[in-house]
Amino acid sequence: MSKKMSILLLLLLTVCLMSLPFLVPGTGFLALIGLVPLLFAERQAGEAGIRRFFWWHYLCFVVWNFATTFWVCNATVGGGIFATLANALQMSVVFELFRWSRKHLQGSLPYIFLAFAWIAWEMYYLSWAQISWPWLVLGNAFARTTSWIQWYEFTGTLGGSLWIWASNLAVFGILMSLKDGKRKSFNAKARAAAVIGTSALFLVPPAVSLFLRPQEPYGTLDVFIAQPNIDVYGKHGGMTQQEQNDRILGQFSAAPDDSQVLLIGPETFTNDVITNDPSASITIDRFGKFLSARPMSGMLIGASSFEFIRSAVKPSHTARQRGKDTWVESHNSALMLSAGEEPQVFHKNKLVVGVEMTPYPAFFCPIDDKLGGVMGRCIGTGQASNLDFKVRDSSGTVVRSIPVGCAICYESVYGGYCTEYVRKGAELLTVITNDAWWGDTPGYRQHLSYACLRAIETRRWIARCGNTGISAIIDPRGRILSRTSWWEQETLEGQVGLSDVQTFYVRHGDFIGRISVLMFLLLLCGTIVKRLTASKQ
Repeated sequence: MSKKMSILLLLLLTVCLMSLPFLVPGTGFLALIGLVPLLFAERQAGEAGIRRFFWWHYLCFVVWNFATTFWVCNATVGGGIFATLANALQMSVVFELFRWSRKHLQGSLPYIFLAFAWIAWEMYYLSWAQISWPWLVLGNAFARTTSWIQWYEFTGTLGGSLWIWASNLAVFGILMSLKDGKRKSFNAKARAAAVIGTSALFLVPPAVSLFLRPQEPYGTLDVFIAQPNIDVYGKHGGMTQQEQNDRILGQFSAAPDDSQVLLIGPETFTNDVITNDPSASITIDRFGKFLSARPMSGMLIGASSFEFIRSAVKPSHTARQRGKDTWVESHNSALMLSAGEEPQVFHKNKLVVGVEMTPYPAFFCPIDDKLGGVMGRCIGTGQASNLDFKVRDSSGTVVRSIPVGCAICYESVYGGYCTEYVRKGAELLTVITNDAWWGDTPGYRQHLSYACLRAIETRRWIARCGNTGISAIIDPRGRILSRTSWWEQETLEGQVGLSDVQTFYVRHGDFIGRISVLMFLLLLCGTIVKRLTASKQ
């Protein structure tokens, strides 16, 4: 077999091993060895003197990205292609930095540099980037193998990324020592240490998970989830808002009206909410009358909402004009409705680039204006904040409030962000989403599984509502206790636990990411110094 064919097969093997954990339940363990073929391919390319290997590993990352997230194209072909190519490019830039460091660092240091550089890049995606697509953060590979990762309550998802890199590098190191004949130079103790250490990397984390248990909840709350199953592609031309309201209220009517119950509807259910004049909304008026007949209930529901601003000049880069001296700002919102009270409103912060928000608006909004305003310009609240479920006695008097964190769709992919709800007192987490845009593809199943990661990291119960599915109730161990079907009009009734305990990860955040950023910068500076020193000799 030719060297080039061997390298190509190794790259294809990495694609398979790294894609399956995101597509097939219970295959997360494959990620622990999935990067080994890529590292071997890089080593063989160097030995064979293959030039422009960048395009080889870039193709590998493109195929991996497309195999796992091709479903984005169902919603937007251009956006899906951009996400695949841009995300793969960033992976290749990180990998190319590693290849550059191998020219100046010796031994295992370049591989340590690679691990820290990759996790630092993931940290950037999860925390600081405006254009962010963290769907394939390596730690997400265990989202459907949650029994192995109960320790995420300490490390978060980036702990999984570190585990994957440590395991891959350990296996690669052993295989390279066998291939190069270096094993013969090891004494018995060194050989035993290598085998025992590598085995421990694979076995200890799952074993630790067997002994980790969340604390018992201090109380419970009944939830009733309505999955209206409204076709988003025919939504505005098919059903009127009145007809959609009739459908979901018909579903909510089956909920008990004599006990405390949180009614939950999906993301962007209505588009007639004006945040600075909520009384003008036909939907809010209709839902308010429904709740007045059942004062012990509260309703959490999504809305595409708007704020109208009177101003002679443009009030912000993102505002769109709607007549003389009238401007509008748009939001993707969650509303908490209670009988006789003003709606509580939270605006989604982690917005999908292009579809919902325009990044770097001072630069891109004027360009978008010239193109006719094709990009979304939603504005978030600015930070995570909770909505309060009002607990009432039989007379309707509020006796206390339960803080509820509501992650709107894409926000549930960001572990560190979701901890903010809990740090601010959330005793229950909810996810409202509308995954119908992706059709019957792996997308909605992956999205559901990421909510399981958030449950483990925060040790909170999660009530998840999807317009077309899958809606679910998830316990703090990341287990889906009950769920609906895909693309069916259904309801889901259950009980969730309430907790005020904060995990180590909630208190300290992505410390592994911060350490990785520091180590990456130190090793980068060391590599630069090595290069400059060598050039002067």
